[in-house]
Amino acid sequence: MAAIIQIKPITDVPANRRASANPKDPAFFQNPYPFYEQRNTSEPAFFWEEYGHWCFAGFKSVSSLLRDKRFGRDILHIASREEIGLPEPKPHVADFDLTEKYSLLNLEAPAHTRLRMLVNRAFVSRQVEQLRPRINQLANEIIDGFEGEESVDLIKAFAAPIPAIVIAEMIGLPAEMAPQLLNWSNRMVTMYMFGVTHETELDANQAAAEFMDYLRTVIAERRKAPREDLLTQMLTTEQGGEKLTDDEVMSTAILLLNAGHEATVHTTGNGVKSILESGLDPKTLFATPEQAEATVEECLRFDAPLHLFTRYALHDMDYEGIPLRRGDVIGLMLGAANRDPSRFANAGTFDPFRTDGANVSFGAGIHFCIGAPLARIELQESMSTLFRRLPKLRLAEQPRYGDVYHFHGLEKLMVRWD
Repeated sequence: MAAIIQIKPITDVPANRRASANPKDPAFFQNPYPFYEQRNTSEPAFFWEEYGHWCFAGFKSVSSLLRDKRFGRDILHIASREEIGLPEPKPHVADFDLTEKYSLLNLEAPAHTRLRMLVNRAFVSRQVEQLRPRINQLANEIIDGFEGEESVDLIKAFAAPIPAIVIAEMIGLPAEMAPQLLNWSNRMVTMYMFGVTHETELDANQAAAEFMDYLRTVIAERRKAPREDLLTQMLTTEQGGEKLTDDEVMSTAILLLNAGHEATVHTTGNGVKSILESGLDPKTLFATPEQAEATVEECLRFDAPLHLFTRYALHDMDYEGIPLRRGDVIGLMLGAANRDPSRFANAGTFDPFRTDGANVSFGAGIHFCIGAPLARIELQESMSTLFRRLPKLRLAEQPRYGDVYHFHGLEKLMVRWD
């Protein structure tokens, strides 16, 4: 998720390897798939003019690069800012930078290995499976609250609250804090998008400062009175005689809260839209647990919640004929890889019964999304409950995606069920 910037401009790119698409253009972010299809059928490894770095759209390349240890999310563990020309940190985003300093998403081994081992236990499949009844309960309670209305924005009323409440409760924060956590998170993630303004930076930094102040208070309380929650576990678990510092706990909690709902919210909205527009009978799509799982995987493939994930080249190299210098950025196009026609039959068709299903929506390698098992269970339970409770669900107006590229999610999803 975190923003990575191209350190040195790249100029020596042949014209036939260049492509242009403005991420702020509504025509693009409403439907980026024609651009992706063009790349995959002509030149899937290309230089994206607006971003100023090389990108990879093909499924095979993206899947491989996610696992390639010659690339990393961090560069400063092997080089100084001076060596590679990385700008100095901006003072007005110091609080935001502190939340990122120990983020699992940005660390490389061995720091990443140590931190991930200390928090991974809470997110393994057998642990999160125990949350199914709570997720089902939340989905039903939320539907109870709006079922009597004529229409509702499903993003705000249903998709957003469920994962926010679940991850808050896992960490050990009260469910009633979920709206405030969402506010801080939504303001912070604007830092990862294309074309960030000074005003955006100031607001995101303020949100980060408020988020950290709140967590510092909760961490102090847990040290005095431990509980059976993830926050206490992070504060007390040891690995090789080491414990997490308060700043590491804070960074990890913020990452889990931010990432723990963002992808699920977008996938819920995008997935419901895909199902309703497909003309398929939702009853058959969630008829069994196995089919519900397959439907969710196709939702993740067909309209992914995150479309671009970046890496630094850690060494000078020639990658498939592309010269890369240490510090160069590459973009891995998850949304394009999931629609690669060389990997998927009828790649542009939503088909929950396909036999060639797969996706890279949660990444791969050491940075594979730690919350993926939880997200999948949330999506299976919440969407199954939604279509069971509201079998006549239909679109009330044309859905529109938000101006949030490289995230990909609906700004609202108005639905009816009468």
